[in-house]
Amino acid sequence: QQLSSIGFIWDQYEHSWNEHFNELCAFKAENGHCNVSTHDEQNTSLGQWVSQQRVLYKKKTLSSNRIQQLNSICFVWGLHERSYEL
Repeated sequence: QQLSSIGFIWDQYEHSWNEHFNELCAFKAENGHCNVSTHDEQNTSLGQWVSQQRVLYKKKTLSSNRIQQLNSICFVWGLHERSYEL
């Protein structure tokens, strides 16, 4: 309990996922979409994370909770990189 009260991170993977999700929410608020390119120099890490979520979804290894979270912000699952430009 004391560790939690000082912000101790118990699950680094979960924490990292939530940080990226929050970053994606901010990106969407600014840009109006969730389609972060892996070639976007200002958002390279976020673009890679978005791409990885699509891969995990396609492999059916992304949890239903995470799918729901991403769906809640209108995440596009089947987007091909060439179908949009930033």
